[in-house]
Amino acid sequence: MSSIPFDVNDDNLREAFFEHHFFDALAVLTEHSAPQWGNMTAQHMVEHLMWAFRLSTGGVEVACHTPVHILERMKRFLYDNRQTPRNFKNPLIGETPPPLELSSLAEAKSALEEEVNNFKKHFVEKPNAFHVHPIFGPLNGIEWYRAQYKHCYHHLLQFGLIQELPAS
Repeated sequence: MSSIPFDVNDDNLREAFFEHHFFDALAVLTEHSAPQWGNMTAQHMVEHLMWAFRLSTGGVEVACHTPVHILERMKRFLYDNRQTPRNFKNPLIGETPPPLELSSLAEAKSALEEEVNNFKKHFVEKPNAFHVHPIFGPLNGIEWYRAQYKHCYHHLLQFGLIQELPAS
């Protein structure tokens, strides 16, 4: 298990996370990896992240159900150096994970890598793009990068793939 620092406000750390650390950590995930909390299987988690990256590039569209008057307060979480809480419940996901889309964890990992690469290119090619997050509302590229960093870090911790190392 590797130790990876967490600091949502460090641009270089976020970039290194998506260039190296994220996929290095996922490499040791197997079908038998069990979550430390929650009820997703390893493949459910990977497919869930695929969906989240599709969402961030407009490949999937959802509505935001957060009341407008608290949207800015919710969005501040993206700039706050706190991690996503364990057992956080996404309002779009029920108590049980959805059916799997892909035939294997290996296929899901490969598809996730493709989605992450699409994400990294998307906001370079469309720097003014905004896509709706189900909790935070419309986000630009920088805000999506922060949201995805927190989200992916959360799920790597969930499966014991990384150990948190406070940023220096």
